[in-house]
Amino acid sequence: MNTNVTAFIKKMGPLIGLILLFIIISSLNSSFLEFSNLKNLLRQVSINAIIAFGMTFVILTGGIDLSVGSMLALASALMADFIVGGMDPIAAIFAAGGIGIILGGINGLVIAYGKVAPFIATLATMTIYRGATLVFTDGNPISGLTQSEAFHSFGQGNLFGLPVPAITMFLSFLILWFILQKTSLGRRTYAVGGSEKVSFIAGININRIKIFAYALTGFLSALAGAIITSRLNSAQPTAGMGYELDAIAAVVLGGTSLAGGKGHIVGTLIGALIIGTLNNGLNILDVSSFYQQVVKGIVILLAVLADRKKA
Repeated sequence: MNTNVTAFIKKMGPLIGLILLFIIISSLNSSFLEFSNLKNLLRQVSINAIIAFGMTFVILTGGIDLSVGSMLALASALMADFIVGGMDPIAAIFAAGGIGIILGGINGLVIAYGKVAPFIATLATMTIYRGATLVFTDGNPISGLTQSEAFHSFGQGNLFGLPVPAITMFLSFLILWFILQKTSLGRRTYAVGGSEKVSFIAGININRIKIFAYALTGFLSALAGAIITSRLNSAQPTAGMGYELDAIAAVVLGGTSLAGGKGHIVGTLIGALIIGTLNNGLNILDVSSFYQQVVKGIVILLAVLADRKKA
């Protein structure tokens, strides 16, 4: 009985933590549960969640991607330049997604065929992609992109009473949940993270799985960048800085093991909601941004320690 209770708590821990967080913050400030604030919370969470979904695939393979923020910035800058140059804004969003796939694919190729440790490889490309963004933009934002209502709705609009970015987040979640849980690609992703040696013996193309995971993360980072660019109607060369930490935190808080092979995307969504709720709640409670960083760091540290204990 005790074993079953312990297993249940481990499995449901992130959700229990999110519920407790909601209860604590709402008891301290009732405006937290106002519909307008909850909509704002979902809009804020969507960016980190979308990036973290891709990070889940990467971490499940036993890797890590520190370049997500830089890929977001570079894809956004190129997309903004396309729009300024006359490209249809919606077509530019698809182009940004393609750029993200290429950038993420480069990460995967370096790691899979170059045999470079994921931390080192993506640390290098993080610097390269960020530098390329600064060179391309000359360190200045690209603003005043378009008056297209469809483009602005992508980051600012509402549909069925929900923010469009939140709907994009949920659709991404459903598609990626299906891939992980219901397809051979998902099973192979888990297998590679569990044991590359066993996966090789089983005939799994390990390099192909790794490249897919990093290319997917690049695509989702670019998608998140398109949402931010739509919201601001400009592309900032510094966009995405520090986003890799929030994405990794969401994945780990959701119960995915940093060692790979164990975890689920449902937990990642809950982890992203925990991070977003912390940020939103601390803002509502008028807690200094300096203390917010401390609190977030403590939460991430506790999650990592819990992950090591489970391992």
